[in-house]
Amino acid sequence: MAKGTVRYWAAAKAAAGTAEEPYDAITLAEALGAARERHPGELVRVLRRCSFLVDGDPVGTRAHETVRLAEGGTVEVLPPFAGG
Repeated sequence: MAKGTVRYWAAAKAAAGTAEEPYDAITLAEALGAARERHPGELVRVLRRCSFLVDGDPVGTRAHETVRLAEGGTVEVLPPFAGG
C-alpha cells in the first residue's frame, strides 16, 4: 500500500468536511472507495462529477482501478467549477 494525500477542492471539500486527508491505497479506485466509506452521503454524489489529478497528471477517462498511486503522492479531487 502507498501512503499519500487526497486534497479536496470546492464542493468536494465542503462535502468531505476537510481540505485534505491521507490515503493508504494501491489504486485511485481504492483511495476513492475509502473516501466514500469515510464520508457517506454528499461526497459520494459529488465524486461522480469530479475529475482527478494524480501527482499533477489528469486521470481523464482511464479506469480508476488502473491508476496506481505512489508513496508520498497526491490525489486532487476537482469538482466542476462554475465561471472562468
